[in-house]
Amino acid sequence: MGGYVLAIDQGTTSSRAIVFDGSQKVVGSGQKEFTQHFPQSGWVEHDPEEIWDSVVWSVKAALKKAGLAASDISAIGITNQRETVVVWERESGKPIHNAIVWQDRRTASYCEKLKKQDLEKTFTRKTGLLLDPYFSGTKLSWMLSNVKGARARGAKGDLCFGTIDTFLIWRLTGGKSHVTDATNASRTLMYNIGTNAWDEELLDILRVPKAMLPDVLDCAADFGVTEKTLFGAEIPILGVAGDQQAATIGQACFEPGMMKSTYGTGCFALLNTGTDMVRSKNRLLTTIAYRLDGETTYALEGSIFIAGAAVQWLRDGLKVIKAAPDTGELAAKADPTQNVYLVPAFTGLGAPHWDPDARAAIYGMTRNTGPAEFARAALEAVCYQTRDLLDAMHKDWKANGKETVLRVDGGMVASDWTMQRLADILDAPVDRPTILETTALGAAWLAGQRAGVWPDRKGFAKSWARDTRFEPQMDEKTRAVKIKGWKDAVRRTLSDR
Repeated sequence: MGGYVLAIDQGTTSSRAIVFDGSQKVVGSGQKEFTQHFPQSGWVEHDPEEIWDSVVWSVKAALKKAGLAASDISAIGITNQRETVVVWERESGKPIHNAIVWQDRRTASYCEKLKKQDLEKTFTRKTGLLLDPYFSGTKLSWMLSNVKGARARGAKGDLCFGTIDTFLIWRLTGGKSHVTDATNASRTLMYNIGTNAWDEELLDILRVPKAMLPDVLDCAADFGVTEKTLFGAEIPILGVAGDQQAATIGQACFEPGMMKSTYGTGCFALLNTGTDMVRSKNRLLTTIAYRLDGETTYALEGSIFIAGAAVQWLRDGLKVIKAAPDTGELAAKADPTQNVYLVPAFTGLGAPHWDPDARAAIYGMTRNTGPAEFARAALEAVCYQTRDLLDAMHKDWKANGKETVLRVDGGMVASDWTMQRLADILDAPVDRPTILETTALGAAWLAGQRAGVWPDRKGFAKSWARDTRFEPQMDEKTRAVKIKGWKDAVRRTLSDR
């Protein structure tokens, strides 16, 4: 069948479908944006029906562009925006409310209430997560409390809960499969990542009926078969992973100590810790990297809220650049004698600080400071923040003497200047792959190897190809001075909580 695999990449602002051939090359794609709803300040919602329509449209567009029929596709892999919550009627498949998006902050006060009851330790011990509105559980609890009769209907089994992957599988299979994978389950605040099961105590705390929850499968498993009427032929769904875990897989980070970082609006870094479920003492998240053949591989995860968004601020707020790709070229012209620091806490600071009340600040300006120094400070901020995550990860998990090599993807990695500075600040090699569609590729590999048309883990890791390796070039004294200045800038920026 040519080894064709279809990846559905359902993101926060758009849905994409990408067809890969047996050589893991893109042969067709389709993408469609959908509406962002902001019913109140800090609230973010999506219409599940619009998401569904955008996925179906994208799949058909990708098949058409590839010149293929549904019968040519060996398998489907799905990757999705994590933590976003959908609840729908089991009988009709109709959602009872808009999806509540991972960015939504409406349950902040509920999270604080649970913290005051000294329950965060319980959640962290079982799920590896912190009590934050970011995760799915408190969103689901809010929906059950605020949609009339929802909790009672859920207890009867009349309603289904799911993250976006689960909702799409339900629709694709005509309601025959109510399933998710271990990575998406691990982001819900309801799944015990040690026992690999929904946790009764956490469900009781959140008042979530177990009857609503999907079955949890490995990342590569038989998730169901698409209805023939959708695309003209049945296609098996054989792979599922949340977007950051899918990128980890797409980067072939299969060995303990391997690390990937995705640089988009924000940045998510995952460090593979193997079968060790490392309990972070540095406010990182412990999460499931993937589960294959019943064996769970864990990761430490760090979240940077502002990465590429700082470049957008330079363009749209300060108007010192016309286009994002100009930033590296401008930064290269900065005065090397000026140490200007931007701490981009526009929406607070993420890991390892978790300070939602901190706000952005710039330090070290002189009368000679201009656009070039601002550009360098914005790009270096991403590098310093990544260094903070790497340092925290190494404190939590010793690398057994192995050198850390960071594999990178996302829009920012196209900048050679930024990647070189990243290697310099980290004092570690940075590898940019030839295929930057790593999230979709990871979902496709899960499905393709399960279908037997793509190589196994070892073979896929061998096929991973590097475009450029950036080696550290900065001398240790310069690096130490710059990092010391950064730490001082962060210290001054943190709120007095």
